[in-house]
Amino acid sequence: MTSAQGGCLCGSLRYEVQKQPARTTMCHCKFCQRATGGAYLVEPVFESADFKIIQGKPKIYTHVSEGSGKEVYIHFCDTCGTKLYLTFERFAGAVGLYGGTLDDPNWLIVTPENSKHIFLSEAKIGTVIPPHVASFYQHATENDGTPIAPTIFDKPHIIGSH
Repeated sequence: MTSAQGGCLCGSLRYEVQKQPARTTMCHCKFCQRATGGAYLVEPVFESADFKIIQGKPKIYTHVSEGSGKEVYIHFCDTCGTKLYLTFERFAGAVGLYGGTLDDPNWLIVTPENSKHIFLSEAKIGTVIPPHVASFYQHATENDGTPIAPTIFDKPHIIGSH
């Protein structure tokens, strides 16, 4: 199955993605911790052409990123409050899903080649970072888009261990 669907808790909002994401980011920043209520956000990132709302119209909350100073747009259900996806001033044309909103979370194929962990400096102590995955203590790029070299662990790395 190449496409997948997802939606909010109450069912008012539904979306469809046409193919597997270009990449999946596990973000450990404080914003994502607060937004998900968890240790990190599993964020499959799609090109906007591969994503569409098929039912309802989300509300949008605009947040200014502390790191980049750029706007992040959180699309959510105004009935049940579920956050469905993000769009970005900094990354025009990209849609970042809240991965837990997929109907079948096992549809998402995450490998070391198509994923990364970012903001390890803010990660919850005890979080396990898998081996062979590009990891970054901050973002993966500078504000101007310059790539940052990743850290790649050769065995599972536990945040807060030495």
